[in-house]
Amino acid sequence: MNTTPFFTPEEKKAFLSAYRVLLTNISSCLEKEDIMQMKALMKSNGVLASYDRDVNGINGFLRNMQTALIAAADIGLKRIPILALLLYRPVYKQIVTLEAIEKRFDADISLMIQRLLKTSDLYARNVAVNTDNFHHLLFSFAEDIRVILIMIADRLCMMRLGKVQSEEDRKKMATEVLYLYAPLSHRLGLNRIKSELEDLSLKFLEPEQYKYIKDTLNETKRSRDAYIEEFIEPVRNKLKTAGMDFDIKGRTKSIYSINNKLKQNQMDFENIYDLFAIRVILESAPDKERADCWHVFSIITDMYQPNPKRMRDWLSVPKKNGYESLHITVLGPRKRWVEVQIRTRRMDEIAEKGLAAHWKYKGVKEEPGLDEFIKDVRSMLETQNANPSDMIKEFKMNLYQDEIYVFTPNGELIKLGKGATVLDFAFAIHSQLGYRCVSGKVNGKNVSIRHVLNNGDSVEIITSSVQKPKQDWLSIVTSSKARTKIRQALREESVKAVEYAKELLQRRFKNRKIEIDESVFLYYIKKKGFKTVTDFYICIAEERLDIAVVIDDYLELKRKETESAEHLESRSVEQFVAPTVFDESASHQDVMVIDHNLTGIEYKLAKCCNPIFGDPVFGFVSTQGIKIHRNNCPNAPEIYHRF
Repeated sequence: MNTTPFFTPEEKKAFLSAYRVLLTNISSCLEKEDIMQMKALMKSNGVLASYDRDVNGINGFLRNMQTALIAAADIGLKRIPILALLLYRPVYKQIVTLEAIEKRFDADISLMIQRLLKTSDLYARNVAVNTDNFHHLLFSFAEDIRVILIMIADRLCMMRLGKVQSEEDRKKMATEVLYLYAPLSHRLGLNRIKSELEDLSLKFLEPEQYKYIKDTLNETKRSRDAYIEEFIEPVRNKLKTAGMDFDIKGRTKSIYSINNKLKQNQMDFENIYDLFAIRVILESAPDKERADCWHVFSIITDMYQPNPKRMRDWLSVPKKNGYESLHITVLGPRKRWVEVQIRTRRMDEIAEKGLAAHWKYKGVKEEPGLDEFIKDVRSMLETQNANPSDMIKEFKMNLYQDEIYVFTPNGELIKLGKGATVLDFAFAIHSQLGYRCVSGKVNGKNVSIRHVLNNGDSVEIITSSVQKPKQDWLSIVTSSKARTKIRQALREESVKAVEYAKELLQRRFKNRKIEIDESVFLYYIKKKGFKTVTDFYICIAEERLDIAVVIDDYLELKRKETESAEHLESRSVEQFVAPTVFDESASHQDVMVIDHNLTGIEYKLAKCCNPIFGDPVFGFVSTQGIKIHRNNCPNAPEIYHRF
């Protein structure tokens, strides 16, 4: 019997603290009976026990409460996802039914829990995202993005609790976070969460490097703060004189980003000039935001010399994740370069909280970039027979991709990933335009589909009605949308080619009055070195294999097989070797019962042994279904040898 109290004194204190802050964050969106119903449910038999401790001793109730707090305070989720998160575990442990949840609360919360249950394997502790469950994650993303936001909150909660986990679990979780959850947070605009996830991952994976950077930052904090104040003071006075309503502060860059600079530039800590950034946050009316930001820009660049190469204008064209800001780098006191970020309060909240802040400001500014991203995810899911490894690669590639901005001949702005080609641009406009693309015009000059685009290019696509997607296009494009559409088209063309080649081959056999023996035919395909029957037919469709040669080779092999079969039939009973006995441990999926009620599956009874209903048989898959032989078929040993 477990004698450990449900809460230790420290856990109780942490729980109550999280509960109070959570209530403050979501009280305005709760319905009148929510808290009462929640308390009543917690008193039900077995509900509290469902929040048991995991193998590391982490209290499930505390973990859920702290995850809910992150989801509410840092991401901005409200009533339905928060209550669903808190109620998920007793439903998962089958202590409470979804019907009971719907009765106590409402159908929306019940539906949200159902969606969380679909991702239970991903939502569990320290589950690595692999090819088997990645499809479920994408489906959840496309179905209800709040599920993914809850998963991100849970990952952050678990990373914060990392000290109580084993070193192996910490490293496994940190690797998973860097691989997926930090880039995903970045793509959704959750910059604060993304930075903390990256810093904690570095702490678990490279503890010595993390400690070195952290200690060095602490040692230089006093001089850094003094310099920031020296830079800010005259700026603050100028902005006040101009009548601006603002906050201004200095912010040290994340340990993870500093570590990347040390590695990429192979420099010492002392030589990194942009350890911090100055941020100016304006209180501005929606219709004056851009004008106010540019006003501040002009004031600061009048005071300090700007570096034109390091200017970033995300006011005119926001990033795909909704990020809006004006970045400039200026030469401050003592000839030190300083980065300054200028944005409004609304822009700052969106930069920190991402998607959820867009919901708050709905109607002020739409966010088409995120909608386009979710459309790309849905497109991946809709692609038939998509390779899970390719899906992971494409999804991951899209998360951290830098952006360029190019224009159609009509002046419409199109956002693409850095390194995008003319062919990427064509698919970004429309998939049919991509399929027929043969070349392009960039700034009036003819270029190939491989041409890499730059910021500000004006692009026109040249098409041909006879153009079709090709396999080498996959090495030309960089966007997941283009890759997905090309693979989809290639698969469709492959199916058509196989059907055409199959029909052509069967017609030629029929013209020569030759009946195909499937076992011999498949053996022939295998001997020719083809891994699949599909590859064989594609080779015929592309005229790399002559049908006349195929038929002649088949007839020669058939002649040898017939002679071999006659030799087998002439042997005495004493010489006959029984066929291999079927493995009794085969799973139910390996067995099919052939009877008069079987429908929906094509099969043929082999003429060499003429099995009848009731005979013990075996079968192999052929191009025209399943070929059935008796277990004691005289050709059985030879067939087993082939396959």
